[in-house]
Amino acid sequence: MELDSTDLIPVINRLKRAQGQLSAVTRMLEEGRDCKDIVTQLAAVSKALDRAGFAIIASGLEQCIVRKDASMNTRDLEKLFLSLA
Repeated sequence: MELDSTDLIPVINRLKRAQGQLSAVTRMLEEGRDCKDIVTQLAAVSKALDRAGFAIIASGLEQCIVRKDASMNTRDLEKLFLSLA
């Protein structure tokens, strides 16, 4: 199943922000910043990645169910969803 990149522009933007956040976490570690601040930023990166993954799966569900794309079955989509849990 191929996803339409124009439908995923918000996901792409979210991933770019997460990439910047992850770079900030690396810098914070290199600078010896406070552990609490580092973990807080790392949690934000993790949440952003999870949300991006869920958005991608939701788009896949729409394509499979609404648009009747049979390239993935329910079990395949369930495996994808659970991989983010």
